[in-house]
Amino acid sequence: MVFPVVLLKLLDWVLYQLLAKSCYRAARKMRNPSLKSSQQPSLYPSVSKCSLEGRDSDTLVCDIHGTLLRSQSFFPYFMLVAFEGGSIVRAFLLLLSCPVLWVLDYELKLRVMIFISFCGLRLKDMENVSRSVLPKFYLEKLNLKAYEVLASTRKKVVFTSVPRVMVEGFLKEYLGVGNVIGSELHTVGHYYTGLLSGSGLLVKHRALKEFFGDTKPDIGLGSLSLHDHLFISLCKEAYVVNKEESKSCASSVMPREKYPKPLIFHDGRLAFFPTPSATLSMFMWLPLGIILAIFRLFIGIFLPYKLTLLLGSWSGVNIHFKGFKTPSRSNHKKGVLYVCTHRTLLDPVFLSTSLGKPLTAVTYSLSKMSEFIAPLRTVRLTRDRKQDGNTMQRLLSEGDLVVCPEGTTCREPYLLRFSSLFAELADEIVPVAVNTHVSMFYGTTASGLKCLDPIFFLMNPKPSYYLEVLPKLPRELTCAGGKSSFEVANYIQRKLADALGFECTTLTRKDKYMMLAGNEGIVLDNKRRKPY
Repeated sequence: MVFPVVLLKLLDWVLYQLLAKSCYRAARKMRNPSLKSSQQPSLYPSVSKCSLEGRDSDTLVCDIHGTLLRSQSFFPYFMLVAFEGGSIVRAFLLLLSCPVLWVLDYELKLRVMIFISFCGLRLKDMENVSRSVLPKFYLEKLNLKAYEVLASTRKKVVFTSVPRVMVEGFLKEYLGVGNVIGSELHTVGHYYTGLLSGSGLLVKHRALKEFFGDTKPDIGLGSLSLHDHLFISLCKEAYVVNKEESKSCASSVMPREKYPKPLIFHDGRLAFFPTPSATLSMFMWLPLGIILAIFRLFIGIFLPYKLTLLLGSWSGVNIHFKGFKTPSRSNHKKGVLYVCTHRTLLDPVFLSTSLGKPLTAVTYSLSKMSEFIAPLRTVRLTRDRKQDGNTMQRLLSEGDLVVCPEGTTCREPYLLRFSSLFAELADEIVPVAVNTHVSMFYGTTASGLKCLDPIFFLMNPKPSYYLEVLPKLPRELTCAGGKSSFEVANYIQRKLADALGFECTTLTRKDKYMMLAGNEGIVLDNKRRKPY
């Protein structure tokens, strides 16, 4: 009963606002095309003129929208909430609203995007998106000059009219912001209604007066809009972020090495910044992408290696393979153990295809669907060290084996800590550096349906795989040569990181799932603990 009432209220309010405000403003613009309703020459200097010296005791206030972020529209972030937190249907509805959004004023546009993105959305789903999806896109669009001013101050307060739940986690965890004051959303039980709370959209200059009282903040950062000029006029010093400078000036782009906190883990399926045009391209590609993914799966499962490589390349899959010839089985006792970095579930498949020979892959977690469609033999491990060791010893006696000792995937240029178990089992160890590149969909997930991981990867227009087979590990660097299993594992991790230009970490699978999903990556099923 809640949804029909909420929808009727919103439609009534939208109709009133549309007729009373938007049409009137559109008529004014038609009468005076040169009129700029929201932009005017700035009365304040550019943020690049702000000195960073002696700011240790200063208080700074600003907005994230149009100030800390180089992106002037917040539509892509609402699209991320709609797609990753909601569903593809919700995302499509938000895309369909774009023609209407273009004729609405800022306040009404924000209300409509909030309603479509949040109506019926679970609080838990929004928490996951805020923690594991949005930070990546915020960091990539962070304005370097604005951030440097922010980082130089002691106390940081952000006032924004966008929903607080969309930005608070990122601002506090990555930028060290102490207080975030934003628009509050109405909820019923564990769901959002899509409406704002009784206080409505936050008005920044009013919220600043309520928060600080008669005290003036030391620094205020804003955009060129009239609302922001009123907001920063209440500060002792005021600076503006120029829209043109943010777009064209390379010095405003935040390089990865200057991120306030390393971005190692993130979740979600979308690999691109979902602007309206990019999102439209994605929906137009989807039908062809699904057909192409099925075709690529078919040739990988049923056709010989050479034909698979030929047709796969013809369909747009780029495989870059380089390295040394792999050794044959010595004394016909044990197979070769290939130790790979882990980027997607398809790592062993692409390695087997590139080498042109069958391999056996061991994995800690594999969905029934992925196991069914796999074109090579897969064996599940139990996370019981002794039992898993015996299993891998048996498999090595039967042939060549592939293992990914990180235990889980990582999308960014980092390697997780390597499990040392593999080093105890084989003398012939061949490291394999693996990396991937996608342009539309990520082929991994921590909180979504893992059975769809291969499908999403193969739905990309031109997915690419890079595989480099490094020289076989010398005997004196193995356990048989007197090295401990930990020394062997750490050495191989460093060699693979150097080959890929990655950075080694001591993070584990448990750390990843705690950061992205808030759990250890284990579910209870039939009274047994099983990994995701």
